[in-house]
Amino acid sequence: MMMTPDTVSQYFTRRDGSYLFARWGRPIAPVVFGVDEAALPTLKGAIAAVVAMAGHEMAETDPELGVNLMLFFCADWDELPAVKDLDRLVPELADLVVRLKSADANQYRIFRFDAAGAIKACFVFLRMDQHLAAVAADTLALSQAVQSVLLWSDAAFRDQSPLALLEGETAVIRPEVGALIRASYDPVMPAMAQDPSHALRLAARMQIALE
Repeated sequence: MMMTPDTVSQYFTRRDGSYLFARWGRPIAPVVFGVDEAALPTLKGAIAAVVAMAGHEMAETDPELGVNLMLFFCADWDELPAVKDLDRLVPELADLVVRLKSADANQYRIFRFDAAGAIKACFVFLRMDQHLAAVAADTLALSQAVQSVLLWSDAAFRDQSPLALLEGETAVIRPEVGALIRASYDPVMPAMAQDPSHALRLAARMQIALE
């Protein structure tokens, strides 16, 4: 499926009408909290697959932060303040927990950026309610990896998942989303953009890749 510039733009146009795109500016060094050790290969494998598809890099450690992609799984949002030093990494944690509980949310992502506007860290919080618990581990892992590899619009996947089910069972990245991720990490493209004309360039890169 080929996307028009207008369709591409929607993936990075926020609900307030502003356009904001960012990709990672450094290798991704992930860590996962709150899951059984047996689940770690699935989670990290999904991240590695999406990063490889983007043409980006993984790392064991980040020289500045140690790790820079942190996934926190919990049964209740009240568990987060008890995580050691998390309030130092996320100073707004107490207020965030109140907002998440009020909204009955089951997931949330916080991005941090470097001086050039590129992503330098991402915190992913998942409350395993009945909806997320019903999702297969590999599907959940792939979905979170896709949503963490770029700064998508806050409405990008509100109506449609970034994944599709192959033959009704195996989750795969939707072709147009995969193409958009690859175009976003093209070396000629900027790591951050706020001008909607950026979507024109992304659409052009996607077209070149299909030729």
